[in-house]
Amino acid sequence: MAQYVIAIDQGTTSSRAIIFDKAGSIVSTGQLEHAQIFPQAGWVEHDPMEIWNNTREVIGQALSKANLTRHDIAAVGITNQRETAVIWDRTTGLPVYNAIVWQDTRTQPIVDRLAADGGVERFKAKVGLPLATYFSGTKIVWILENVEGARAKADAGQLMFGTTDSWVLWNLTGGLEGGVHATDVTNASRTMFMDLETLQWDDDILAAFDVPKSMLPEIRSSSEVYGIVNEHSLLREVPIAGILGDQQAATFGQAAFDQGEAKNTYGTGNFLIFNTGTEIVHSKNGLLTTLGYKLGTDAPHYALEGSIAVTGALVQWLRDNLGMISSSEEIETLAKTVDDNGGAYFVPAFSGLFAPYWRSDARGALVGLTRFVNKGHIARAALEATAFQTREVLDAVNADSGVPLTEIKVDGGMIANNTLMQFQADILGVPVVRPVVAETTALGAAYAAGLAVGFWGSLDELRANWQEDSRWTPQMSEEEKNRQLRNWKKAVTKTFGWVDEDVV
Repeated sequence: MAQYVIAIDQGTTSSRAIIFDKAGSIVSTGQLEHAQIFPQAGWVEHDPMEIWNNTREVIGQALSKANLTRHDIAAVGITNQRETAVIWDRTTGLPVYNAIVWQDTRTQPIVDRLAADGGVERFKAKVGLPLATYFSGTKIVWILENVEGARAKADAGQLMFGTTDSWVLWNLTGGLEGGVHATDVTNASRTMFMDLETLQWDDDILAAFDVPKSMLPEIRSSSEVYGIVNEHSLLREVPIAGILGDQQAATFGQAAFDQGEAKNTYGTGNFLIFNTGTEIVHSKNGLLTTLGYKLGTDAPHYALEGSIAVTGALVQWLRDNLGMISSSEEIETLAKTVDDNGGAYFVPAFSGLFAPYWRSDARGALVGLTRFVNKGHIARAALEATAFQTREVLDAVNADSGVPLTEIKVDGGMIANNTLMQFQADILGVPVVRPVVAETTALGAAYAAGLAVGFWGSLDELRANWQEDSRWTPQMSEEEKNRQLRNWKKAVTKTFGWVDEDVV
């Protein structure tokens, strides 16, 4: 009898396969990074073929490390970087262009064109999202308008679009040999094309974007059997039974299943999700309305989300672009060489500012510099930027919900940084709680898949798996917290209006 579930976590910087047991504990992991491609300023791409090849390899790594075979695996779950767009040819199976990543800002002229009639909130009442470069819709338009032959192929029904969950699913289930072209409601809700109420692609919005409906995957629930792994895979004949966009998966992995529960993920960017239950809540404070999850034929659960573009990516930038550190883990050591930020504030608006500002004209700024500031202060300012941005998103969540959160569950790679977690608790003014299993994104995908095949019997069984590992409580004085927040907000305003027509 199969004793495990495997989750494929196709993320922004790497692809992983993680095997979980019945208690939700990690058995083994395989991981490979893929190239971050920057053709010019503001452009971010990935090679879909590299992602697919890495996915196959990490599955092998995870099975090998645990000395398991496909017979030990009950189901496969998939989670993914949500808004990254892949378009491929249904006759060759090959991408027509690199995947355009969620951080990419090249589509701003398309956003402006669509916003000319009705503003950036033109479609928000229906899809829960403002017009922004962040979402998949404008990325599809860019490829159709800029890749030679793409428009003609799309109009002829020859092209397929998917976020990376769809790309992995299609290939795992056979690709050209009968691959399943589908996505789940959480990923569909990040395209700008799905009606939040009907959970279907909206014909009027597709017409406004001039995107053929034939390109799009079928929208399914987050927990059901989509297909069986193809015979060419190490997982052949295992059902693929769960798909959740990465932030929704992390929320599910945190067992935040009910209205009023929330989590904050610290990854390449930061994403705070607040479960609003079966009610669609439209934000008045710069948040997104999105799908939380849908289990089979059950009613969908919705959420408010505060999306921050750059948090962990700032640490990577200090490592890769400036060479200030040689590994991401060194950022905490460097930050601890000083007692505070020395008056320096770092606003990492590399892709503009997401929630709650939605300022595409912003760019990154390091302000408050004096001769006193050294690289330790800059490292601390980089970490603090994550906490400050999270505070602004939490303020928006509290304003929209009317019920202030009394603690926040956290997950993602940066929560290993104790210095950041303490500063986060100080700036939020509420406890920050880390679970025993920090890989909640992969765990959420595993849970969705396991529920669909009966590996786990209920949400209560999953709740019982959640365990607290660490808790940080606020220690900063109210006066100091308010001073820091005042300076942060002042720093944020310095990033506004940087982009002109001749500046990307």
